[in-house]
Amino acid sequence: MQPEPLLQWSEPVKEFIGFVGLFLGAGGIGFRYFVLRGWRIETDRAFYDEAGRRAAGLGLLGVCLSLAIAVLALPALAARRHLSVSALLTSDAPTMMQTGFLLLAVVGYALGTMKVRAGWPLAALGVVAGTLRLAFLGQWSRLVNPVHSLAAGLWIGTLLVLSIAGLGTLFRHEPTRSRRGAIAVDMVNGFSPLALTMGGIVVVFGLITAWRHLHVLSNLWSTPYGLALIVKLCLAATVFGFGAWNWRRQRPSLGSEQAAMSIRRSAVAELAMATLVLVATAIVVSLPAPKG
Repeated sequence: MQPEPLLQWSEPVKEFIGFVGLFLGAGGIGFRYFVLRGWRIETDRAFYDEAGRRAAGLGLLGVCLSLAIAVLALPALAARRHLSVSALLTSDAPTMMQTGFLLLAVVGYALGTMKVRAGWPLAALGVVAGTLRLAFLGQWSRLVNPVHSLAAGLWIGTLLVLSIAGLGTLFRHEPTRSRRGAIAVDMVNGFSPLALTMGGIVVVFGLITAWRHLHVLSNLWSTPYGLALIVKLCLAATVFGFGAWNWRRQRPSLGSEQAAMSIRRSAVAELAMATLVLVATAIVVSLPAPKG
């Protein structure tokens, strides 16, 4: 009789898609409420409206991915609870809340793609409250992973949306050609405090999560889970290095279109490394944690 494989590769794939969905959903919110802080500038309203519309489109893609993953997981979850799917959706509070908040985010982002500003608060409520839904049930000890994931999404997800919907739109929007440098400075300066804050939260809650699963330090180098975690931590350290470079060296040099293009290239490199971190994280969370 063959032993069961340590890892079913379908699990990391589902986890990775779930991370991408959360990051896009959270990134749209971070972009709208931190990066687009200059949306009131009347002379560039057309650019800010278009950038917001594209950000809403990316957010909508993200929450649709999250909703699809949640729906696909319902049969297995219902089987574990010895319920039908319909009974699960009408009796299990966490599942009901997750589905409801995701649908709310879908509606909010859909309105955002139509440039309806009222959609953004709905999308924010759906994404943030949906991710932290266990707080409404008083399950505070189970919030460590959701807070860690949401903070990472608000950091890296917002950087992704900034690169695509923000800087990408800026370089194609001809009416703002003479002001591209100034607009890029405004957007990056809006993103920096969010990145620094969320990066700190990621570190703190990531350490708490790691310790909860490792139990003892020796499991870090003596178990498959621990070795995969080491790989993830090394990749994450590289992402932090790129972020520090962008903040200390690239951001202060902004002011021209050329500098804006340079920081976008650097952001793409940071995002590429962050993708590897997500792959590693998907593998880590799919591995059995050490027993002690």
